[in-house]
Amino acid sequence: MTLVKFNNGLKNTSANPFFSDVFDSLINDSFLSDKLIARVPAVNIAETENEFHVELAVPGLKKEDFKINLDKNVLSVAAEKKAENVEEGKKFSKREYSYNSFVRSFTLPESADQSKIEADYTDGILKLTVAKREEAKFQTREIAVK
Repeated sequence: MTLVKFNNGLKNTSANPFFSDVFDSLINDSFLSDKLIARVPAVNIAETENEFHVELAVPGLKKEDFKINLDKNVLSVAAEKKAENVEEGKKFSKREYSYNSFVRSFTLPESADQSKIEADYTDGILKLTVAKREEAKFQTREIAVK
């Protein structure tokens, strides 16, 4: 999944001198702008000889907040965290982090062993390890030249 930040193309153009860096900053920092951006965790995906590794950056959650499911060959990670109560009398001038929900789904390759999937959550990183089927592991051998 790719996230692309919206750019309206009006910033600092001679055709629109009214739009300055300050005005652009106000638009980008607005309440509306924050709500339009999809909030999904960043992910790293890697492969080793024996396994596939999926890491999601999801700080501020507890391991109980995650729901990880496998449906056919699609591995889905979901989490939902309710907003914490705001202290009475406290007004935020800006509140950029919030607790929402997300779902990330990954299609597993045929070489994945769906019966051997593990999850670990440490220091804000959810690590999923998917073992490879034995026949799919990297096989190295020397080829003799005739």
